[in-house]
Amino acid sequence: MRGKFYEEPIDEYLPQNGNRGYRVSRYELELTYRVTSNRLAGRASITAVTTAVRDRFALDLSQALTVAKVFVNGAKPAKYIHQHGKLVITPQHRIPAGGLLGLVVHYAGVPRPVRGPWGEVGWEELTEGALVASQPNGAASWFPCDDHPSSKASYQISITTDTPYYALANGTLVRKQTKASQTTWVYEQPEPMSSYLATIQIGPYRKHRFDAPHGSVPMQAVAPARLRANFEHDFARQSKMMELFIEKFGPYPFDGYTVVITDDELEIPIEAQGISVFGANHCDGRRGAERLVAHELAHQWFGNSLTIGQWRDIWLHEGFACYAEWIWSEAAGGPTADQLARAARHNLSREPQNIIIGDPGPQRMFDDRVYKRGALTLHALRLELGEPAFWDLVREWTIRYRHASVSTEEFTDLAGHYSLVPLRPLWDAWLLSEPLPQLPPIGGQANSTSR
Repeated sequence: MRGKFYEEPIDEYLPQNGNRGYRVSRYELELTYRVTSNRLAGRASITAVTTAVRDRFALDLSQALTVAKVFVNGAKPAKYIHQHGKLVITPQHRIPAGGLLGLVVHYAGVPRPVRGPWGEVGWEELTEGALVASQPNGAASWFPCDDHPSSKASYQISITTDTPYYALANGTLVRKQTKASQTTWVYEQPEPMSSYLATIQIGPYRKHRFDAPHGSVPMQAVAPARLRANFEHDFARQSKMMELFIEKFGPYPFDGYTVVITDDELEIPIEAQGISVFGANHCDGRRGAERLVAHELAHQWFGNSLTIGQWRDIWLHEGFACYAEWIWSEAAGGPTADQLARAARHNLSREPQNIIIGDPGPQRMFDDRVYKRGALTLHALRLELGEPAFWDLVREWTIRYRHASVSTEEFTDLAGHYSLVPLRPLWDAWLLSEPLPQLPPIGGQANSTSR
């Protein structure tokens, strides 16, 4: 095999990411990490089903990691080539379409973030420990995967590291075992998860539980002991946030929710499935980051349970999460969602009118205008439909597409069932045009229909 393994891109925004010919249903990762040397050794067992008969199959994997051997369906070691961020594997025997593709990859190295237009993403070494922040294409920095948001699978993640450190991964801790100077933590994530939402967090942390009413969603924090008092103040209202968002958005989609506070400062908080990660600077004892607490919690519905199939639709993640900030502000006695929306529109009117948030392009998909104008799109829709219909739509959206891949077209089609008039002018103005529309007046005529 010579040259670069190339296929038609699955996503024009990340043409190198994702792979054809199979669908992954499960990852089982056995990882060993040395904190002092930042060295990772892994065994990845990947269960997939083929979608076509092929000579070769590819996984995404950083060149910082060295592959030792690969097995396909339990046979003898398979031939492979690892270059340009692709691990290309040649099975000994052809596998029929719809057949089992069981891959086992042994690898090791010093993991480092993946460089791209959005900076460095993926495995990041901390002062004492490590974190993973993979959006949009950093998962391959620490395990071989089909690194595209439309590829969702269940996970078991086992991480063995130095005993003084706390190790966290997605899902429920099902086993913990200490032997001499090392502890193994095993987590099970049964709900389907995109690879960029898989995470490992390692640090000098202690676990704290939130006080919450009986029967509510279990919530915990993993944080340095020195930040305990700040945390208890800054995140004290998160239980009320959870209650509000369940009321507005529908049932919480996972078994629990964990907040991580790193001992280092972070530029921005990080979302992962069932987990949000904040820096020490976001835990200042003054609730200075409470809007971000709301934003990251909302991503559990919009981004983690409902995950876009193409990156061009990222407004569906960030618009809802930004709108959740405004919903929380109003519920907490701050400015109303309408006041915040009109202030955001005023601020956006002073920015360049040169972005289409329904397809912003890869360079601009994390532009703040996608976040704010996405939230404004939802507020305009709320004013158009009226209160009961808008929230009924949101709840049907999260329940119908729970743990699935979603698109703008699916959202706009569903919204159309809640309106007596065509919504195409609203979508064209807010999502598909550069000029910033005016918001409808509050208390205007709602054109909604009940379902």
